[in-house]
Amino acid sequence: MNALRPYDINIVGLENKRYEYDFTSDDAFFAALDQDLIGKGNVNTHLILEKSETMIRLLFQISGTVEQTCDRCLDEYDEPVETEQTMILKFGDHNEELSDEIELIERNTATVNVARYIFEFISLALPMKRLHPRFRDDEDQADDEFNGRVIYRSDEPADEEGDKPDEVDPRWAALRKLSDN
Repeated sequence: MNALRPYDINIVGLENKRYEYDFTSDDAFFAALDQDLIGKGNVNTHLILEKSETMIRLLFQISGTVEQTCDRCLDEYDEPVETEQTMILKFGDHNEELSDEIELIERNTATVNVARYIFEFISLALPMKRLHPRFRDDEDQADDEFNGRVIYRSDEPADEEGDKPDEVDPRWAALRKLSDN
């Protein structure tokens, strides 16, 4: 975990104001994390930390590239990553993840390691379907092929005889005669 030590931020001595940090995540960063999604990459993170009495707001501005394996041809390629995310750490009496963007941390927490947040935000910025750039134009054209055409319809098809919307059910016609009188 020594490769992740530079991502520790000492929050005990911080005053209630805005701080800025810069991190560079390279191959050692991705190797230090216990994951198989990203093996190599070069990502720069600009972190803006705003500390107040009750919480810490972290604004991550992440940009760079990570190496991915194409799902179609298994070639390695560099996937650009560009994202901006916010994380809120509220002070409480225990540690708990309240939502994707809000976590409770104990008031006596001395340091916060932001490596996990950086990795999660990079992972979320990656496309679900990993395609080499040379295949992306083909994929876009295949998607455009079906634009504007009905592929599936959930309503019932019209009868072969062709129901005419102007035809009135004779039962309703009899009721209409009664109400007209």
